[in-house]
Amino acid sequence: MNSLIVIGTVLKPQGIRGEIKIKVYLDDAEQLKEFKSVLIDGAEYGLLNVRAQGETAYVVLRGVADRNAAELLRAKDLCVYKSQLPPPAEGRYYIADLIGCKIITAADEEIGTVVSVTPAKTDIYVVSTPKGELSFAAADGVIESVDTQNKIITVNKKRFKEVSV
Repeated sequence: MNSLIVIGTVLKPQGIRGEIKIKVYLDDAEQLKEFKSVLIDGAEYGLLNVRAQGETAYVVLRGVADRNAAELLRAKDLCVYKSQLPPPAEGRYYIADLIGCKIITAADEEIGTVVSVTPAKTDIYVVSTPKGELSFAAADGVIESVDTQNKIITVNKKRFKEVSV
């Protein structure tokens, strides 16, 4: 399966020559330089120049020659095919691999299924349970193990109850 993965969102045009400011969802904005092209609304754009700056990057795309063209991309997602991504570092996971994972306790009690993950300093997981949705922060000691192959995330029951709402 070669699904699309969102790697950033266009924040705004930058200047008058078509450059755009991107909020980057990769571990490091410098990683954008590794891609030759990205997809925005299904259209492929070649990356001509990337300047990384913290969690953002300034990007020049082939075919986006002026501010007006850049303005049309405001708030759009930059995507790549999952096959273009390098394997994540040890102990790191792509959010797309976490969606659909069952959350269980070490005692094998099933809590629910991950429906979304919001990236932050401490990622926020939304879980669908038989009683409705709940959220929890992936704070220290909450997640004990992640098995993306079998789609199972094991949590510490005590810590999970402390941080879930």
